[in-house]
Amino acid sequence: MSWMSLTAVELGKKIQAGEVTAMDAAKEALEKIKEVDGSLHSYVTVLEEEAVMARAKEVQKQIEEGALTGPLAGVPVAIKDNLCTEGILTTCSSKILENFKPTFSAEAVKNLEQAGAVMIGKTNMDEFAMGSTTETSAYGITRNPHNTEHVPGGSSGGSCAAVAAEECAFALGSDTGGSIRQPSSFCGVTGMKPTYGTVSRYGLIAYGSSLDQIGPIAKDVTDCATILEIISSYDKKDSTSVKREDTDFTSALVKDVKGMRIGIPKDYFGEGLDSQVKDAILKAAKVLESQGAILEEFDLSLVEYAIPAYYVIASAEASSNLSRFDGVKYGYRTEDYEELHSMYKKTRSDGFGPEVKRRIMLGSFVLSSGYYDAYYLKALRTKALIKKAFDKAFEKYDVILSPAAPTTAPKIGDSLSDPIKMYLGDIYTISVNLAGLPGISVPCGVDDRGLPIGMQLIGDCFREKEIIRAAYTYEQNRGKEGK
Repeated sequence: MSWMSLTAVELGKKIQAGEVTAMDAAKEALEKIKEVDGSLHSYVTVLEEEAVMARAKEVQKQIEEGALTGPLAGVPVAIKDNLCTEGILTTCSSKILENFKPTFSAEAVKNLEQAGAVMIGKTNMDEFAMGSTTETSAYGITRNPHNTEHVPGGSSGGSCAAVAAEECAFALGSDTGGSIRQPSSFCGVTGMKPTYGTVSRYGLIAYGSSLDQIGPIAKDVTDCATILEIISSYDKKDSTSVKREDTDFTSALVKDVKGMRIGIPKDYFGEGLDSQVKDAILKAAKVLESQGAILEEFDLSLVEYAIPAYYVIASAEASSNLSRFDGVKYGYRTEDYEELHSMYKKTRSDGFGPEVKRRIMLGSFVLSSGYYDAYYLKALRTKALIKKAFDKAFEKYDVILSPAAPTTAPKIGDSLSDPIKMYLGDIYTISVNLAGLPGISVPCGVDDRGLPIGMQLIGDCFREKEIIRAAYTYEQNRGKEGK
């Protein structure tokens, strides 16, 4: 029996029961990486076997002593490479951080370690999380485990591919405009973005600070709820962290949607949506309806403004956040320079890839004198209007149901040649980040090429339990064809 084919919670139960040890699970994950990662490239850094096994032994000892009794104790996890890990290379898949080893770990990572999870490695991603395909990484592209000619999505493509290929039991990703939900859809796994402020951003290397949120990527809804329960915490080190009392997310794992009002936005089912994706999503909606949910179509306005507003705001924040990478304190520094300004320019020119440079330039432009009001302030006003549109929708509906992406995973090279096309691929996920809402992507079928399709469920702020309940009910009733 393969331990990595189990869900994280199932594996955790077997470790607690003594049917398998943390060392066995870690060893199997490392062996699977050796076997398949040469072709997939899910990881940027795989930890030394000695270090992983030493950690697994330590965790196993605590389990046997009764000190670690949680559901993820001894379970192997992969961490997206923009989450700081003490003493372990953290590159953001960029040349500019090729030698950066943080002196501290991200709060979400520390919460997992305290729960007894065993870190296996750091996963590949689009450079500084800027991209939707995991093709902008400075360390090479990641491939979709379902078809290696296709992308895994992005920017958390490495984490989603690692879970799909059973190279770990679960993973952490970050979501700025759909970076957990879209690759989860492409790779056929379950991924969740919590309400903004639920998981501490301390130790997450920022792309767009007002949009970034860390979340779980796993095989099913039970895993996602369990992981989220562990990584959610109030953190004084993060000024955007929210003190919540209702983080018992596993209590929402109930197979019951009777009377649940589910809104389906007409705007999300028009031009640009692949017919096979549309059919799979509507079929999934029918499953929920058969379980007693009340489905209704409605108009969610301002959809066409979400992408321009998002890219203006995200790029503006990125141009500010990435100004710290200048070759002075840490990371890459060019060897060929004459004076300080020359060092700044050449370090940043050599260290950043084309997509990152494009977004820094766009961000600097929209923040510049004469354009700030015309672009940046207008984008912020649009963001507020999008939030208002969602508030109005949630007065009537408990959950909003939509596709996670307009198509299945494109072929490698197709999106990168046309950045606008790549940006449009985020059309169904971006609004969720602009409004700070929770969202989950659940597998709901495959297209005629065998590529996965994901259904997105969106909830109101701090109402993760509603989308967990709806996703869990669908998962339990979808049948084999929905996987």
